[in-house]
Amino acid sequence: MIETATAALFEPLDLRGVRVRNRLVVSPMSMYASVDGFATDWHLVHLGSRAIGGAGIVFTEATAVDPRGRISQYDLGIWSDEHVEPLARINAFVAAQGAVCGLQLAHAGRKGSVGPPWDPQRGCVAPEDGGWTPVAPTAERDMPHYPLPHALDVDEIRAHVALYGAAAARAARAGFGIVEIHAAHGYLLHEFLSPLANGRTDAYGGSFEHRVRFLLEVTEAVRRAWPEEKPLFVRISSTDWEPGGWTLDDSVRLAPLLVERGVDVIDVSSGGIGRRPLEVAAQAPGYQVPFAARIRRECGVKTMAVGQILDSAAANAAIASGDADLVAIARLSLGEPYFAYHAARDLGADLAWPDRYRRAVLLDGER
Repeated sequence: MIETATAALFEPLDLRGVRVRNRLVVSPMSMYASVDGFATDWHLVHLGSRAIGGAGIVFTEATAVDPRGRISQYDLGIWSDEHVEPLARINAFVAAQGAVCGLQLAHAGRKGSVGPPWDPQRGCVAPEDGGWTPVAPTAERDMPHYPLPHALDVDEIRAHVALYGAAAARAARAGFGIVEIHAAHGYLLHEFLSPLANGRTDAYGGSFEHRVRFLLEVTEAVRRAWPEEKPLFVRISSTDWEPGGWTLDDSVRLAPLLVERGVDVIDVSSGGIGRRPLEVAAQAPGYQVPFAARIRRECGVKTMAVGQILDSAAANAAIASGDADLVAIARLSLGEPYFAYHAARDLGADLAWPDRYRRAVLLDGER
């Protein structure tokens, strides 16, 4: 057992006016359980159980700011005022368990209008079957099984900036404590960042300054619409893992520009564009932690580490070493929704089980 004094994973963290009870975050995970973008009882139980499970922050899945911004027709959305009430119900339940509920603002870009991952016909879904024509920086597919996208013109880009701002305002009305802009994993904002996906020659393509313009404009719009006392995260793919693609050096250059626009935490992932998918790049436990560490060290910004963080010792080490301020888990939390309590036991930290569980847990020998 690690001594309590060194259990950095269970130290609280203040982000603007929001206090997070510990550094453990449930990462956004697509559930493919929505109809017309609406949150359902599945989302309430899935997210609520992770909040009961002791995490400091629980994020919704990628939540589309536009119907064409979904990955599949079963994705969560926040493009309509009608989406607010069911999301508010989930947020209220998560908050009542002591966790902070975060909402990830997302647009799938050219990786949209496909079936859920368990569908044997995973490829594109035609408009007559409930699909749509996705949008992108240019009219080029990510992979052959994706639909051919429509290239956004400048007016359409500006309209999408407004969509993000409107979605952030809805997230505030739903009571969320955090919003995160999803600019990673080959989705729309990442497509503009990466030379592998952005072949434009106008003010939104070509140079680094032009390729980051869309994300910076979105960040400004979201920060204006999002309450000043609440933190803003941005998830990036810190590297494309491909020659000629977005690099860690680019991420280090981008991070201060985001901080200048009111971003509080950089959520550091990688991959999602090009011939080498994220799963192939993931060669070792904690393989992305050094990326979060470099951005934190060189840019003076709080970071969140994610990816193959497989146990309590690894999660604690990322915080205790100063490599990151938060640690996000995804698949680990699916198999262990109460991972936080087991990690607290392993690390000698004080995290009390909920009253409704405590008697049974104590009888079973747990803390």
